[in-house]
Amino acid sequence: MLWTLALFPLLGATLLYLGGRHLGRGGLTLAAALVLLMTLALAGLAVTNDWQGSVAWSEALRLTLALSTASRVFALTIPLIALPIVVYAGYHEVAQRTGYRRGSRQGARLVGLLLGFVGAMQLLVLADDFLTLLIAWELVGACSWALISHKWGQKEVPKEAAQAFLVTRFGDLGLYIAAAAVFAGSGGFGYADLAALDGGLLSVAVAGILLAAAAKSAQLPFSSWLFAAMAGPVPVSALLHSATLVAAGIYLLARLQPTLSAVAWFAPLVIGLGLATALVGGVVGMFQNHAKKLLAASTSAQYGLMWVAVGAGFPGVALLHFVAHAFLKAGLFLAAGLVERQAGSYNLHAMRQGRRLPGIALVTAVPSLALAGMIPLGAAWSKEQIAAAAGQQAVWLALLVALAGGLSALYATRFQLLAYGRPLRRERSELPHGPRPSRAESGALVALAGVTLLLSLVWWPEVQVWLVEAWPQRLPKGKPWELIVSLVLVVLGIAVGFVMTRRRHRSSAWQSWAATWFGLPWVIQGSAMGALLLGRVLARFDDRVVDAGLRGTARFGQWLARRHAREGEAFAEGVPGVMTRLSEWGGHWARQAQSGQTHHYYAGISLGLVVIFAILLIGALL
Repeated sequence: MLWTLALFPLLGATLLYLGGRHLGRGGLTLAAALVLLMTLALAGLAVTNDWQGSVAWSEALRLTLALSTASRVFALTIPLIALPIVVYAGYHEVAQRTGYRRGSRQGARLVGLLLGFVGAMQLLVLADDFLTLLIAWELVGACSWALISHKWGQKEVPKEAAQAFLVTRFGDLGLYIAAAAVFAGSGGFGYADLAALDGGLLSVAVAGILLAAAAKSAQLPFSSWLFAAMAGPVPVSALLHSATLVAAGIYLLARLQPTLSAVAWFAPLVIGLGLATALVGGVVGMFQNHAKKLLAASTSAQYGLMWVAVGAGFPGVALLHFVAHAFLKAGLFLAAGLVERQAGSYNLHAMRQGRRLPGIALVTAVPSLALAGMIPLGAAWSKEQIAAAAGQQAVWLALLVALAGGLSALYATRFQLLAYGRPLRRERSELPHGPRPSRAESGALVALAGVTLLLSLVWWPEVQVWLVEAWPQRLPKGKPWELIVSLVLVVLGIAVGFVMTRRRHRSSAWQSWAATWFGLPWVIQGSAMGALLLGRVLARFDDRVVDAGLRGTARFGQWLARRHAREGEAFAEGVPGVMTRLSEWGGHWARQAQSGQTHHYYAGISLGLVVIFAILLIGALL
């Protein structure tokens, strides 16, 4: 039964992709929404009834699905996030320009791919073995590339989609290495087989899983691929880069954390990578002036905090922050799409649409404050849980997590005030205006903001008591000073962000450098070009060596042919002649020995016996 949770949206995606162009915009959106509602209902039944699934690939290999704490959280969250995003996609102006009308394939293609991606992600989070995980991982990668390159007619889009695909594809190699190590050590691909490994094979498997997770979750040094992925439409960014594609990495770590932590270097490496990404991503967001790229840097930073929680031994905290972050970040991406339609670009300094769209500005303030970590929103509580988890390891680690939270408040404030703040007096006549959002677009944003606001209930003591009792994984106990320091840094971040938005924009060279991950994309491109150059050098060397070998072999063959033409023929004819003459001589001698006289035969026998006794005597003496 558990297979239906992944196969149903995949089937719906196929049907809508093939036949959706015959539906109007409303019909296509309604059909997609019904598929997601059914997927959500199936997820609820699966979680409450503990469904399982298994298919025999061969006598030795099986594809298995099972529910864990992490898979339950993801299986419910993914369709719940996708539902308002698909509704938004059906009525967004970008979608209308790309063909959301009867008879066009573009709208059906986008909606079909979104649903297909949901199905692939469901398969990924339900997988209970590395073979099933690899199949889902490949489906997710293929769908993400197709979604990012949806506007393939635009010049830069295919290049950006290819960059995002290739960087994450490089990380995918780690998952293949991990699967191979598990199979070599246990003869199977199950997650339980990973726990049976020890020594070098376990270290190899853990290293491969970390490589794949870091690339998917856009952790350093892979963070910059998220900027390239922003070439995709707004609904794609809202789904893939809030709760699905980038979430695959943290899901894998949270799912396998008890086994992965058996390796001594796992926890410090995960904490180090996550903390570095959270801090560097915060600085990138501080100076980034592209609305979607600011949110992309924020995504890397927030997932970095989740990595810290996993490394500190609290994967359940990472899952709780994932839920809070998914809803707020999806809402902010949709808000970025609405303000881009007003401004005509994603340049934050050309927006300030608060006077034009006051209602949207007010709704957007909810996920912005949640991203900032402002009490009493739910994301603030989960962020404080991460700080408490870090405090279990060291005081300085908790302080650095709080500092990352202060940077979150800074870039969240910049986004809110530059995108939906009131325009400065000197800029009011310069700001452009576009068509107002439709009810469906506004409703999708309100729904996501509403869930973000609803998650504020976790601050109530009664809800916290219930959560501690109901949540299957342990939660850390925070200290009052950690909350105070964190709140002070959040307020300070908001204040600095406010000051930055009131000044006329002047971006220095080092700020532009910091806004692009401190030149990391150029480092990656340089490394790729270096690898390509090295490959060409090796190819030329290989060509020279191989070609020289082939030429030498050819010349040697020609020399042998010439030698054979002069001398080989005589040798070939002479050997059979000599053998013939020897045979004739042997036959002549044998005939002479057959005289027919008995005393000749007895003499031969006697001579043979003398020879045998002589051999035996010599052997005994030696």
